[in-house]
Amino acid sequence: MPAPKHILGSLVLAALLCLQAPASAQTRDVPGARDYPGIGRFAGSVATAYVVKDFDATRMQAAAFKDGQPTDARRLEGRIVRIAYRTNPGPSILEVSRNFETQLAKAGFETLLACDTDACGAIPFTESIDTLPVPQMWVDGFNYRYYAGRKTEGGRETWASVIVSQNNQDITAQVTIAELGAIANKMVDAAAMAKGLGETGHIALYGIYFDTDKAVLKPESRPTLEQIAKLLTSQPQLSVFIVGHTDSQGAYDYNLDLSKRRAEAVAAELVKSFRIAQTRLRTAGVGLLAPVGSNATEAGRALNRRVELVAP
Repeated sequence: MPAPKHILGSLVLAALLCLQAPASAQTRDVPGARDYPGIGRFAGSVATAYVVKDFDATRMQAAAFKDGQPTDARRLEGRIVRIAYRTNPGPSILEVSRNFETQLAKAGFETLLACDTDACGAIPFTESIDTLPVPQMWVDGFNYRYYAGRKTEGGRETWASVIVSQNNQDITAQVTIAELGAIANKMVDAAAMAKGLGETGHIALYGIYFDTDKAVLKPESRPTLEQIAKLLTSQPQLSVFIVGHTDSQGAYDYNLDLSKRRAEAVAAELVKSFRIAQTRLRTAGVGLLAPVGSNATEAGRALNRRVELVAP
């Protein structure tokens, strides 16, 4: 009887990757990476990926598969944090996973599922959860452990999952945190921008998106850019400062430079795609120097990560 296609595909992929020459070992975290508060990492690990989305969706399994099918699949929406780690040879998959599980229990998470390969559902199970791509994260469908947990605190529901596997002798792990919540209305139209500039001299924009530690505009930023262009087109005499802001995470000088580059990226896109004269746009980056929320909380840090239009 032929093997199922998904098994054949996984075998072929594993064979190809095993034939590749080993890459030089990563010895430090990817830029901007940090552990999720209260959870941390297994000793000796390095972060191979760090991806945070203010609003996204992720797939978790709250129960093991039965007859090859999910029995409690969850699609969770809200703020999603994905962190991948690699640990050098030595510990077992179980040791790394149990350390995470113990820490999550201390952080108040109730265990919904903790299972090994066959008990989880083997390869089909790994195809039903979200994992970062190779080489950021590696999951061997024949050898892994999975955990899912949930906690409610202050009326807010948070889910966590950990998948731990192995690539050659290195242990790989991905922590995914889903802070459930409705999408925030971050759209500010041209009229609201004009009102803010007229009444207070500035307006904060939260609909301009960048990946963590990047200054390249994401496609989701276009609606807000269109409204900025609409404002400037409707008021030909108006010039503005575009000012980038960050939270307090990371080095001071780095954040100053990052906020400036982000402001410059906004101005460059307005010139390139909307034909706004460069002379009407001046840019600056102030990093963490003008917070509007507490940097001690994630909600406050989210408010501090913004771009502002400022009237001269």
